[in-house]
Amino acid sequence: MAPTKKGILERLNAGEIVIGDGGFVFALEKRGYVKAGPWTPEAAKEYPEAVRQLHREFLRAGSNVMQTFTFYASDDKLENRGNKISYTGAQINEAACDLAREVANEGDALVAGGVSQTPSYLSCKSEKDVKAIFKKQLDVFVKKNVDFLIAEYFEHVEEAVWAVEMLKETGKPVAATLCIGPQGDMHGVSPQECAVRLVTAGAQIVGINCHFDPETCVRTVKMMKEGVEKAGLKAHYMVQPLAFHTPDCNCQGFIDLPEFPFGLEPRILTRWDMHKYAREAYKAGIRFIGGCCGFEPYHIRAVAEELATERGFFPAATEKHGPWGSGLEMHTKPWVRARARRDYWENLKPSSGRPFCPSLSVPDGWGVTRGHAELMQQKEATSKDQLKQLFDRSKTQ
Repeated sequence: MAPTKKGILERLNAGEIVIGDGGFVFALEKRGYVKAGPWTPEAAKEYPEAVRQLHREFLRAGSNVMQTFTFYASDDKLENRGNKISYTGAQINEAACDLAREVANEGDALVAGGVSQTPSYLSCKSEKDVKAIFKKQLDVFVKKNVDFLIAEYFEHVEEAVWAVEMLKETGKPVAATLCIGPQGDMHGVSPQECAVRLVTAGAQIVGINCHFDPETCVRTVKMMKEGVEKAGLKAHYMVQPLAFHTPDCNCQGFIDLPEFPFGLEPRILTRWDMHKYAREAYKAGIRFIGGCCGFEPYHIRAVAEELATERGFFPAATEKHGPWGSGLEMHTKPWVRARARRDYWENLKPSSGRPFCPSLSVPDGWGVTRGHAELMQQKEATSKDQLKQLFDRSKTQ
């Protein structure tokens, strides 16, 4: 029998660096397996080979965690806004667990089952109703014996606390990440207070994922850490940001950018930006470092390469990537060979190649959140009349 792998808390308690994976829904949407809009993970059943391959690429890049492709896999989300599916939430979640476990067993990786925010919460359903949705997903994760659980991508700390309370009932280690920035959640609860509430609810690992760039996310986790320590509590910290630059975002992050979701490519961080991110996260005391939307395997490889000294090894994918561009020593052109050095790439200020584009955008700040009529969700497809109202409103913003 294979030796038992150390669990997530064993690794973090020992001071090890745990490297997460990247943004599956964005990566698979670009590859043609996920539909933008619902962003739901039917591909775990429909195209398992695509999901399996992406897991393998992240594992090769250095990921220690294979997060199940279960983002938005709650039944209320799968049926929302006219989304037609051929599989139940349970079927999708089971398939996702099997794929993650298969690849995790190919290396020293753990499987994390994840739940995320629900349309039911946005529509002001009760705590009991929302927790029942989480329970259905958790039943699958317990059945499949995932290694730990993540409550991720929550805009409202109240809903995140409800999720943590449910996850805690399984007896498995619990991590919780909010998709908020320094301004706090969508009801103005500060990052410090959010972290305290999550730890008090039972999360052993807390942090930030999605919605903002690495610099903003690391800064926000620092605030969470301050709050936890001031309250006399203890926790581990994680961060899984976007791979997009978002200095112009407001409190709701990149969703408010005019470029979301189909014009974000000019904002993508380079692999060298990821080196900086990994170092800043490590210096901040964060030991669970990964990525979310926009992160591709080469971004995670950069994180793993930056922290190779601390981890004691390079990822397998470094076989095809000389650190800091050293592979360019083999290039035929001398001016490209001259770029085979750290100081060149570390100090590069890349151009966008778009002479008529502004460097920043004006976010669509509509200011709506839970309870607002426009956020009430429905099973039926969005009607033409509903769309017209939104089109007309967008012209006045």
